[in-house]
Amino acid sequence: MDILILAVVIALVAVGAISGLVVSSRKKKQLPPTAPSSTPTITAPPAEPQVGEDAAPTVEEPRRTIEEVGLPDAEAALASPAAVEDPVVEAPPAPAIEVPEPTAGRLVRLRARLARSQNSLGKGLLTLLSREHLDEDTWEEIEETLLVADVGVVPTQELVDRLRERVKVLGTRTPADLRALLKEELLTLLGTDFDRAVKTESGEDTPGVIMVVGVNGTGKTTTTGKLARVLVADGRSVVLGAADTFRAAAADQLQTWGDRVGARTVRGPEGGDPASIAYDAVKEGIAEGADVVLIDTAGRLHTKTGLMDELGKVKRVVEKHGPLDEILLVLDATTGQNGLTQARVFAEVVDITGIVLTKLDGTAKGGIVVAVQRELGVPVKLIGLGEGPDDLAPFEPEAFVDALIGD
Repeated sequence: MDILILAVVIALVAVGAISGLVVSSRKKKQLPPTAPSSTPTITAPPAEPQVGEDAAPTVEEPRRTIEEVGLPDAEAALASPAAVEDPVVEAPPAPAIEVPEPTAGRLVRLRARLARSQNSLGKGLLTLLSREHLDEDTWEEIEETLLVADVGVVPTQELVDRLRERVKVLGTRTPADLRALLKEELLTLLGTDFDRAVKTESGEDTPGVIMVVGVNGTGKTTTTGKLARVLVADGRSVVLGAADTFRAAAADQLQTWGDRVGARTVRGPEGGDPASIAYDAVKEGIAEGADVVLIDTAGRLHTKTGLMDELGKVKRVVEKHGPLDEILLVLDATTGQNGLTQARVFAEVVDITGIVLTKLDGTAKGGIVVAVQRELGVPVKLIGLGEGPDDLAPFEPEAFVDALIGD
């Protein structure tokens, strides 16, 4: 019996020891390390729903009886439900097609504007020629006036020599006589036998193709858009080719000009191949049966050989459809003799057929018309006289000289 009691006591002691070891090991279990600088975050246990006596009291809301609820009448309930239509979003209105100003006599109508900036040349010459005694000093002043107006050295010398001879023969010089004399000599200098019409007929079953070239900053893209207006005003249908892919806004600008007169613009990705776009423009013009395709090329410095070679490539690719009818060089009239250098280099790369002089209203150097014609042997066909959309005018020598010498 004693042995049995002793065994039970030993068993109880063993169980107690084992329990102590388990509890001790649980207390010594380490928590995961935390950042030394961080503050331990205590997360509260989720709130238990309140039930029974702990539940919040129910808030009584006012209720309506069935008599107080408005119900639809029988007819309305049985009627077919009305369909709710989606709001109709109107398409943006198409841009209004403008009617360009007729080109016939446009330069005459712009004569007053031209005269304001050019008459210093004509009035200066008339004042000098009206002197009682035309000595050597006076003739030198006449020569200087012509040179300042960018007439050029050789044309100036020719004009002075003819004026000397004509004045000597004329004898008495009335203002009317001098004006008539000066007008005649200036017209001779400008040349009245040039064909100044912009050619728009290829003579084949293809549109007339006109390529517009020039250096940066001469207003080439704007001139192309204005030329489209000139052609539309003369009853021609036009397709524009935006082959200026180097300037991001060039294609958008040209398309805006085209949209205003109903001319479609063929364009490509920015930085694309200009020759490919020019080719596609002519292809589209043929498909549409257009009268004229106008190709705007990228402005380029005349001193950059690579860019000038690329211009020659555009010309060769376009000529796969047929010969180019016009290659118009856009020159800034304010650049004077520097414009002649540009013209000379462009003429070596492509066969220039005509000149467009821009910004002629802002300079008294109207003699550049004479100089550039003499330099290239090709006529000035169009002149820009302002910022207005219809301020590009066909060049008319008589109207131009009338504006030079005034009334």
